[in-house]
Amino acid sequence: MMKAFSRFWQDQPIATRLFYMAAVWSSVLLLATGIVLTMIYRHSVESAFDDRLSVYLRAIVADVTSPGDDTRTEPGQLGEPRFELASSGWYWQITRVDSDQEDIKASRSLFSARLPKLADQGVQPELGGLRRGYAQGPDVQKLRFLERVVDVGDEGIYLIQVTGAFDEVEGQVRDFELALILAFTFLALGLVFATALQLRFGLRPLRTLQEQVSAIRRGTAEKIEGTFPRDLAPLAGELNLLIASNRDIVERARTHVGNLAHALKTPLSVIINEAGSKSDAAALIVGEQAALMRDQVSYYLDRARAAARSSVIGTICDVTPVVTSLLRTFEKIYADRQIAFALTGRTDLRFRGEAQDLQDMVGNLLDNAGKWARQNVDVHMELQQSEDVRNLPPMLVIILDDDGPGLPLALRQEAMARGRRLDETKPGSGLGLSIVIDLAASYSGTLQLEESPLGGLRAILHLPAGELGPS
Repeated sequence: MMKAFSRFWQDQPIATRLFYMAAVWSSVLLLATGIVLTMIYRHSVESAFDDRLSVYLRAIVADVTSPGDDTRTEPGQLGEPRFELASSGWYWQITRVDSDQEDIKASRSLFSARLPKLADQGVQPELGGLRRGYAQGPDVQKLRFLERVVDVGDEGIYLIQVTGAFDEVEGQVRDFELALILAFTFLALGLVFATALQLRFGLRPLRTLQEQVSAIRRGTAEKIEGTFPRDLAPLAGELNLLIASNRDIVERARTHVGNLAHALKTPLSVIINEAGSKSDAAALIVGEQAALMRDQVSYYLDRARAAARSSVIGTICDVTPVVTSLLRTFEKIYADRQIAFALTGRTDLRFRGEAQDLQDMVGNLLDNAGKWARQNVDVHMELQQSEDVRNLPPMLVIILDDDGPGLPLALRQEAMARGRRLDETKPGSGLGLSIVIDLAASYSGTLQLEESPLGGLRAILHLPAGELGPS
């Protein structure tokens, strides 16, 4: 459970996290505030109710302590008509506690019923001997009690009790709770709306920064532009410096690679030419090894150039023009064998990389398919969306099928090894497929060899896709 929640939380955007945190914190705060306010209000209502009962209690105490029995309080003299209504919840009772004989005087609302004693229920007296609390009265009513013991000297000791209906306290508290719930509900909705507005407008600079970085990655912009808040401006500046530094490093690498190519290829060409002018065995060996060195140098220099180009941020190219141009070229190359090259699939795809690298990869695969095909070479292009929960970027998929003899499963991995040629009768250095693999890997892509529906070999090239172009 916790692991699932942790994964869910990590997948959420910053704005969603902030919104959830603000909503939860506001709800907890409002709930706690509501509970505290309800408790305070309940205490205030109870205090006011007790003050009201206390007035009646003091009036009865004053009457009890007055000399003579004929001046004591009668039900109608407290100014509260509910003391005369049966089962009203408003009762008073005077009980003599220092005599074995029952001596009780009560309000008419009690009739023959009697009130329980708070002292018997364990309620401790306050300073001055007053007890207050809740107890069950006649007709299973919950009543608010005030009681006090009064010593009248020779006339006896009396327990004086006054009660009021608890429904009045609960009714006022319920009304307050309802008003509080309505008020806090509107307040919560207002806070949620205000939080959403704050996040929308407060995080807008971050979205702008994200869009500009995405534009650079897609190749539609060269740097981050615009005005950003004080805390984001340094980040935008550092990103621009990082992009510029990346381009400078790649440009210097290209220059050094070019210089190295010229420095090595020229002496190797001289050696090959000199060895070719001789006819002895030593010259033949030197020529073969020099040619092999030249192929190896060309391979690794091409690989270095590809790595440098793939490191450039924001490079992007259209796929269809590159593939169409290659198909026209190979149709002319294999015109004598009447090989038909066909292109199907989407025409709006883009490759997130250098056009020259795409040309090298597709060109090598077309060349290999053309060598072995009998009549047809089909090229199909599509976009593959990731189903991964991490929302990986879409991939450009180029599928090449030929109707040649194909290649057994055991020999497919061997065919992709650098410099390995399975048939020496076909021209080439054996570096084509390995170059495609290395170039694709430099862009985090892959090459797969499978059996083709046409009967020959199927080559599936996966490359990172750029933003879609016009179809």
